[in-house]
Amino acid sequence: MPELPEVEVTRRSVAGGLLGARVRDVQMGLPLRWPLGQDPLALVGTDCGEMSRRGKYLWLPLSRDASGPVGHLPGLPQPASPPEREAAGGLLIHLGMSGALAFGAAPPERGPYDHFRLVTDRGCLWLTDPRRFGAVVWSPALDAEPARKLLSVLGPEPFDPALDEVGFHAGLQARRMPVKTVLLSGELVVGAGNIYACEALHLARIDPRTPANRLSRPRAARLLAAVRQVLRRAIEAGGSTLKDFSANGAAGHYQEQAQVYGREGEPCNTCGTGVRRIVQGQRSTFFCGVCQKR
Repeated sequence: MPELPEVEVTRRSVAGGLLGARVRDVQMGLPLRWPLGQDPLALVGTDCGEMSRRGKYLWLPLSRDASGPVGHLPGLPQPASPPEREAAGGLLIHLGMSGALAFGAAPPERGPYDHFRLVTDRGCLWLTDPRRFGAVVWSPALDAEPARKLLSVLGPEPFDPALDEVGFHAGLQARRMPVKTVLLSGELVVGAGNIYACEALHLARIDPRTPANRLSRPRAARLLAAVRQVLRRAIEAGGSTLKDFSANGAAGHYQEQAQVYGREGEPCNTCGTGVRRIVQGQRSTFFCGVCQKR
């Protein structure tokens, strides 16, 4: 499943080409996780703004000329100043379990897994999703339904300065679940999916089975710093190349740097002890039983 680093890499790979592009057509394939919630024809003629990310969601704001289409007719004098813009909502995009988003010259024929195409005057943005757990949803604004409801369950962004050690530790103290489970929930900080939670806990030298409320404030601070460091490294490496994911066909190289994830039985790079694998919440957890303390 694409996690925060893969989604951020995707954003960076498509945002530049989309900025300022005008929508010429919207093509829908098989239904995705949620309906678009808007007539596709209503998006034609809108212009794409700067794409942003919130958790594993991408937000593409749209706008249109507030003066209407008359000023764009051939032969009519152009206005002396740029036309005023008005918001036209935006698209909230989620890659689901197996989705990949690309921007460029799309193949002339839509493939069996191409379920959404936004055709613009600068290229095509298309979502490929074999399992159809992804989504493209129109919302009038980020703080309006349905976007508000979908984003309301997300914890703080990992790089948000407002997320400090005090608040993070307080959140851990209120939870008795294993700390790995707490990280995966995304309630205290978004982005630490399975690969990155395993790696952050190893970097912070914390056993993934440790109850969250048993972590001292110094250990909580170390964990928050590790989450940020691991996610930053993953983004710089282009994310992790997953079975069904790549950003515009480019491979991510973070898994080549992994210290524990996917390395069951291999020696820990720190102490040489064999890396262990257990199952927590139906997800594989990899850790070093010597370096990582409860």
